[in-house]
Amino acid sequence: MVFLNGCKEDSIDEVLLPERSLSEEFKGYWFNGEAEITSYKLDQSRYGESREGTAVLIYVTEEFLPDAQVKANTKSDKTIPIFKLNATKNFNTGIYPYSIMQSTFYPLEGKSHALKISASIQEWCGQVYMQLNNGEGFKVRSHSYFEGEADQDLTLSKTHLENEVWTQLRIDPDLLPTGEISMFPSFEFLKLAHKEIKAYDALAEFYQDGEWSVYKISYQELKRDLKIYYLNLAPYTIEKWQEKTEVNGKSFTTTATKIKKIKSDYWNKNSNNDLHLREQLNLN
Repeated sequence: MVFLNGCKEDSIDEVLLPERSLSEEFKGYWFNGEAEITSYKLDQSRYGESREGTAVLIYVTEEFLPDAQVKANTKSDKTIPIFKLNATKNFNTGIYPYSIMQSTFYPLEGKSHALKISASIQEWCGQVYMQLNNGEGFKVRSHSYFEGEADQDLTLSKTHLENEVWTQLRIDPDLLPTGEISMFPSFEFLKLAHKEIKAYDALAEFYQDGEWSVYKISYQELKRDLKIYYLNLAPYTIEKWQEKTEVNGKSFTTTATKIKKIKSDYWNKNSNNDLHLREQLNLN
């Protein structure tokens, strides 16, 4: 297998994040042995049309092995606590389905960026996978069935990551970067839009929309805006999000709106007797 090597940075610069301090509200809500699962009604723009589907955000705290960069089976002196988000989307394009999942592993202490991010996209034409590991620079490995994107290994400077925004917000919105920044767009977007894997200039800002607070990221070069609507009170529940892109002068919008939120130790709910939980989330 041949890998396409990206440009190597002579020196790996790093944009540090604010020091994280966990509130008592955060600890009480998240350190109780359960995950938070929220379902969303999805209107996904794909191939110039809106597609109905579902999205799910699954947040959970767990122990992580930073050297191996995998979930630990048990807590030890070699593990650290992280905040994990598994974000999924499912929708159909005509006869064939799309299944998308992005995972973010975000350390709960210190100033580090996400330690690991992965994304996979499956549909009947093929599958795509992309992974970032936070080490000496961001190590990115990407695989695709598309010509010109097959296998890539990159080492990139550390800067803000759109994928980690979703965990930063749930800890404390004040951790989110603002102003003119450099940011890696979401892995889902980079692969679906076939964009170069790199950071892009962006403008990040807050504003209020009725009862909801909004965090907005605008990428001028990509002609793309992301708006995350949330309740500005712990645990900072995400109510909806909206992504607007412009392609060949035409504007396209993807929206996800909250259906239902539950707390559950879902990894223990794998019996047929637990199928009613999917009904609660309106995922059937």
